Amino acid sequence: MTTVDPGLSRLERRKAETRREIIDAAFACFAEQGYHATGIADIAARLGIGHGTFYRYFENKRDIVEHVIDDLIARIVETLGAENAPDAVDTLEGYREQSARIGEALARIFAEDPRVPQLLIAAAGIDDAMRDKMLDLFELTTPLTAAYLEHGVQVGYLRADLDVEPTAQAINGMILGSVLAALRDPTPERQARLSAAIRAVMYDGIAAR
Repeated sequence: MTTVDPGLSRLERRKAETRREIIDAAFACFAEQGYHATGIADIAARLGIGHGTFYRYFENKRDIVEHVIDDLIARIVETLGAENAPDAVDTLEGYREQSARIGEALARIFAEDPRVPQLLIAAAGIDDAMRDKMLDLFELTTPLTAAYLEHGVQVGYLRADLDVEPTAQAINGMILGSVLAALRDPTPERQARLSAAIRAVMYDGIAAR
């Protein structure tokens, strides 16, 4: 979840802390009772605050879900900068190492709070707009992944005949599968094995040599 910026003033920091506390309380309620069965009263009661305090920070409980997903998108994009940018490496070995760093960063994002992947899976059933937002999230990651593949093709460490877009979608599908697997087994050891397996399929395939 989002941390509080230490550079904020005391009042701003307290507001940010209260906002974070409301989000955490909402997550706990969603995990225990389900999104639709959770009311604002449940969230407020868990924190010992009034409804008015809740509404000073969020319009409704759906607003909290929007915040979490937008924050997640920003954090995913953030992992793809600097040394992990699509054009940051020029060799296959460099791309292997880069992919490992990205995989570790993504695993940390989802492992920090197991409720995040749980909510992402449940979010598609909240309403049509949220379902579309989740589909948009998957579509957003396709051109991001494709940019790495296109760079590899241009530089020459990936096959010249690589069908970039569907390959990017296939890779993202494996990553989504690892997120689903984390719902059952979120241990770092399991996630590390899944990340390594994805990279092995990407670079080496599964056919005997």
